[in-house]
Formats: sequence, structure tokens, C-alpha cells
Amino acid sequence: MTHNFGFHFTQELGNQFGSPTDSWPASAEQVTPFFAIIANALGTNDAARWFEAARRAHQAASQVRTYNFGFAHYLDLETEAHEDPTFPIVAAFEATKALYEVTRRDADVDVDVFFECALRACSRSSGQPSSTSVAAPVNA
Repeated sequence: MTHNFGFHFTQELGNQFGSPTDSWPASAEQVTPFFAIIANALGTNDAARWFEAARRAHQAASQVRTYNFGFAHYLDLETEAHEDPTFPIVAAFEATKALYEVTRRDADVDVDVFFECALRACSRSSGQPSSTSVAAPVNA
């Protein structure tokens, strides 16, 4: 379990949106537990790869807006979740879909901002430098 992830994620939200927390987007409080579920289920290293894959899925879903090929479809393609649907993968997949829906409805922030904060929080939680960018496939 990555007990420090939630703390580090909150720190990164503070770095992104400043203080006080009243100025943060409304969805920040709602998505934090979902990000923690993903980090706890996968561990910080795999969670970082997952967040990067989710960012790519968001970009793909933003470019093609059809009913059949939404975010969940692209998330499955990017993470290859269908290849090995273990409990941690299913938990991460469902938590990602939930945080995406919550964020999508908040006009004050793009989900990419949250994914970037989550990536930096993973770096902090795993002891890596926070400037490290992770772009490897999830199941690499």
C-alpha cells in the first residue's frame, strides 16, 4: 500500500492550485479518493504508468467524440486492462472511469491537470525525483 500517495497528491494539488483550498476546482475533493484507490491497488510505479496511459486515453477520447469509442474504450486500449483483468486492474479501471466522469463535469479544470499532479505524487511516494516523466506502457 502507498499510504503517502494521498498526502503527496494533496501537496501537488496545492502546488498546482495554490492556497487556500477554497480556490481549488470543485472536483479536486471528489477525485482524490479515486486517485488513491488506483495508487493503492497498483503501487506507485505501476500507478504512474497507468496515469500516463489514462492521459493518452483522455487525449484520444477528446479527439474522437462518438458514443461507441469513449474514454473507457481508449483507457482499455492504452492500459491493456482486458489482457489481465486482476482485481487491482479492475479497481484501477473503475476508479479511473469514475474520476474522469467527475472531472469531465467540472468546467474549472481539465483532467490532464489532475493526471499531472498524480504523476508527481507517484514520484514523491516512490522516492523518485518529481520531474521524472513516465511514459512506459502499463503492462511493460
